[in-house]
Amino acid sequence: MKKQTVMGIMSGTSLDGVDYVLCEISISNIKLKKLWGISYPRELRKNLFLAASGNLGSHALGQLNHDLGRFYAKHARAYSCDYVGLHGQTIFHNPAPNVGATFQLGEPAYLAAKLKVPVVNQFRTMDLALGGQGAPLATIFHRAVFSHPGKNIAVNNLGGISNVTFLPKSGRQYLSFDTGPANILIDLAAKKLSRGKLEFDKQGQWASQGIPNSYLVKKWIEQSRFFKTSPPKSTGREEFGEEFLNKALAACKKEDRFDFKMNNADIMATMTEFTAESIADSYEKFLPQWPDVVILCGGGAANPTLVKAIRRALRQRQWQGTEGKLDRPIDVTVSDALGWPTQSIEASAFAYLAYLTMNNIPGNIPETTGARRRAILGQIVPYAEL
Repeated sequence: MKKQTVMGIMSGTSLDGVDYVLCEISISNIKLKKLWGISYPRELRKNLFLAASGNLGSHALGQLNHDLGRFYAKHARAYSCDYVGLHGQTIFHNPAPNVGATFQLGEPAYLAAKLKVPVVNQFRTMDLALGGQGAPLATIFHRAVFSHPGKNIAVNNLGGISNVTFLPKSGRQYLSFDTGPANILIDLAAKKLSRGKLEFDKQGQWASQGIPNSYLVKKWIEQSRFFKTSPPKSTGREEFGEEFLNKALAACKKEDRFDFKMNNADIMATMTEFTAESIADSYEKFLPQWPDVVILCGGGAANPTLVKAIRRALRQRQWQGTEGKLDRPIDVTVSDALGWPTQSIEASAFAYLAYLTMNNIPGNIPETTGARRRAILGQIVPYAEL
């Protein structure tokens, strides 16, 4: 099968912008050639938030679908490529069996018209139609790029939502699922507590000045049904969005069990700790064994305060599980160290999924999504010079 050049486009749950990649792909190799990103302008981001919150009417939603499609096309640099893999912007995801639904915005025809190549989009729906969660789908890319025959590897994407792929050194029993929030609650809290002056906690600087409330973190994990549910499972803004944040902030404001009131830095530290502890909790409950290496990617991997909290939470639970007889702690690293910039992973995954689709190769892994069988994913918008 000949080498092909594929553009991948990804915009995640954080609703902050779009990542673009250009990959050179063959059946045995994936090489990143170009990477660029663009932030959403204020008005577009505001409308996407309204859509994701269920607060946009049908007419405005239809307009937004085309506005976003034009935005994708505007910033897709006119590099020569064979086709495009477009994830689109998720504004709704309900993975419930038999009644589930998922909705990604961004009309792909504008990309096809500009770049004059086919566009593969709507990757999640076929898996959903076959009884799966429609997520996570990056597993097959993680396997192709990060598997190691001598190590158990966990690839953890820290987008709006955190998801992990477990790649056993045996080459069997792949596991992939959402662990809960990553940046979503941290970003929402930063925006709310700063009264809109901040969109996110840059490099975790605000959180680094506070003291996390471990009692609340433990309580939130214990009370959430999601953290008790076994994989396959996926989640989104519907579970860990504005409603969850408002309840969490109310709890933080009332909390004084340690004879001090939580200030805003403490709240940011607590949201960061919640992400880290929920990841460690998910590993302990659902991974078949502790990984030798955890590879962090996505926007959250650029937050040193969050990375430090994840490293600490994982090693503490690993140490407790061995009754203090820990020979080798988990090695927590970021994907940049392996030649894959943190922001490139998900866009590259959908470039790879598009490659599989265009070459009639199944892209889902049923044991990770819950689908009844493997399937070729995506819908193809063709382009032809007539």
